[in-house]
Amino acid sequence: MARLVRWTALTAAAALLTAGCGSGASDEDDESTSGGRRSAAAPSGVPDSLASQSLDWGRCEDTADAPAPGGDWQCATLKAPLDWSEPDGDTIDLALIRAKATGDERIGSLLFNFGGPGASGVSTMPSYGDTVSSLHERYDLVSWDPRGVAASEGVRCRADEAIEDAESVDSTPDTAAEEQRYLTDAADFGKGCQKAAGKLMAHVSTTDTARDMDLMRHVLDDEKMHYFGISYGTELGGVYAHLFPKNVGRVILDAVVDPGADTMGHAENQARGFQRALEDYLRSTGQDPKQGSRKIADLLDRLDAEPLPTSSPGRRLTQTLAFTGIVLPLYSKDGWPTLTSALAAAEEGDGSELLALADGYNERDPSGRYGTTTHSQRVISCLDDKQRPTSAETKKLLPTFEKVSPVFGAFLGWDTAGWCHDWPVAGQHETPEVSAPGAAPVLVVGNTGDPATPYEGARRMADELGEDIGVMLTWKGEGHGAYGSGSDCVDSAVDAYLLEGTVPKDGTVCS
Repeated sequence: MARLVRWTALTAAAALLTAGCGSGASDEDDESTSGGRRSAAAPSGVPDSLASQSLDWGRCEDTADAPAPGGDWQCATLKAPLDWSEPDGDTIDLALIRAKATGDERIGSLLFNFGGPGASGVSTMPSYGDTVSSLHERYDLVSWDPRGVAASEGVRCRADEAIEDAESVDSTPDTAAEEQRYLTDAADFGKGCQKAAGKLMAHVSTTDTARDMDLMRHVLDDEKMHYFGISYGTELGGVYAHLFPKNVGRVILDAVVDPGADTMGHAENQARGFQRALEDYLRSTGQDPKQGSRKIADLLDRLDAEPLPTSSPGRRLTQTLAFTGIVLPLYSKDGWPTLTSALAAAEEGDGSELLALADGYNERDPSGRYGTTTHSQRVISCLDDKQRPTSAETKKLLPTFEKVSPVFGAFLGWDTAGWCHDWPVAGQHETPEVSAPGAAPVLVVGNTGDPATPYEGARRMADELGEDIGVMLTWKGEGHGAYGSGSDCVDSAVDAYLLEGTVPKDGTVCS
């Protein structure tokens, strides 16, 4: 089970084509992070031991998943309060990565969050460097692993063998027995998270991470927070703007999560968004969207009754794995030909290609090791979200979900019941607060063909940030995220805003 509100434009590419780099150089004499007095205001209530800490930038180390990045990339560790309500108490280590600005007219740091929640900024930032090369001359490119993610005390809730065993759990249960197994598996996952995370479990919320960001801003000696948030990173950016409006600098929110949607609303939004992307894909292949959707839904129904054989020893393509495999290539138009091939193979009785796509989304390597993005994602999102829909409530709404999408509706509907079922920690809110009176203009970029964060959420974010604060830029394109996706209009507008402070006219449309 994997909720889909996470940015996988990068991880999707990595799933199909993985690359690594060498080691980086150290810089021990960085004046901007050497500790002591700073020009940037310290966050209120932060003890001096944290506010005046030094960042010891040096060589990045290899991780279990990838070699260390080379070139100009450096890594450091920031200490932050474990519990922001007791900032003098225990601390947590946060892993950071950066490449210093290459030019003389440096603006400051540009902090990136790549979504999820649960995506590793330390692993992702170097591979995204080419996409934002136009910004590197004037900004230090900085990212981090948020608390509970990867190198920042990342949470692993379940062993690899247990994850593979759970692939046989039916995520769209049709019988009482299947429903019980689905909910039992969900509860067991939560227990595994609690055992692994311990006291951290209650301190990985988006609000906690937003407060980490403001400490980061101060320690990096930035008077203002310059930020690029993608997918879930847009929600994080909105929460930061609400908490620290006077510290908002130049902020980009791309592939925007709807801040006004609750648990059911998010699921319905995504069902609509992925169905819309699927229909665009089907049109591109010359198929009637309605008939093509029905054909795929029929394939999934057949897999529910009888999984397909694959070339992976001992593994079969289940309905849930097929669903995940179909989702992945819809994140980017570049993935559409791969989807065509995988669907054709499945229709011929071979589930290998859809299984490979599902493994990419689930971060499973050929040796059977799984990544932990979805573990961190679930721990963070279930702490954020106080809603716990029951299976009875979900079943009442399934006809609505299936009407919105005959392909994705049932899976996303049932996900609302299973995702945080019997979760050991209470959630914090129904929807995040992102209003930011007094903040500088925030550029909100929405893509009309975005499957995971449908376009309507961008308009809602711009409105909720506040009048003259949320500035809307629309791209009529395909895929999850707009910047760096092929639109010179979008890239130019974003670059002009970040580099020159030029705010585009609200409502600008790039075709």
